[in-house]
Amino acid sequence: MTNGDSSYPVTERLRARCGDGVIECHAHRGDETIVVRADCYHQAVQFLHDDPECDFDFLSDLTAVDRWKLRQSPRFEIILHLYSSRRNARIRLKTRAQDDAAPTVDSIVDVYPAANWPEREVWDMFGVRFAGHPNLKRILMYEEFVGHPLRKDYPVNKRQPLVEERHIPDDRAGMMF
Repeated sequence: MTNGDSSYPVTERLRARCGDGVIECHAHRGDETIVVRADCYHQAVQFLHDDPECDFDFLSDLTAVDRWKLRQSPRFEIILHLYSSRRNARIRLKTRAQDDAAPTVDSIVDVYPAANWPEREVWDMFGVRFAGHPNLKRILMYEEFVGHPLRKDYPVNKRQPLVEERHIPDDRAGMMF
C-alpha cells in the first residue's frame, strides 16, 4: 500500500473523522501506519481510543525520531504504538512537529495517562515539547544538563556543567511504577 491508499478500516474511519489531516498511510503484513498532521494529532488519538470500532485501549509505546540526517522537514516525528485488546489489533500513528527550532505537539496524557513518562523522556532526549503535559520536566538527565542528547546534531564530545552531589527527595512514596 502506498500513500493515500486507504483500503484498511481504521484508516478509512480516521480519514472520515480527520479528513485531510491524514497525510499518509501504509500497511505491512496487516499492521497499519497512519501519519496525521500535528494540528489534528490529539483529535486522531482521541478518536482511535474512543471509537468503538477502533477501541485502541492500550498505548504500548511513544517515542520520537530525529530525521535531521535525512534532511527531512519537519525534523521530528512522534510515533505511537497502540493496541486494541478487544480486537487484538495494532496500529502505528505518527505525527510531525512543525517547528524544527522549537518542536511542539499536543500532549495525549489526558487520553492515555501512560503517555506521561514517555512524553517526558522524548522531551528530555529530543527536546520535543508536549503542549498541555501536566509535568514536563527532565526524567533521565539532570536539570542542569544542556541540550538533548538524542538529537542527531548533539555534539558527542560536549562537556556538561559539573554539579554538586545532592540529595534528591523521594516524592514517590505510595506511588506504583
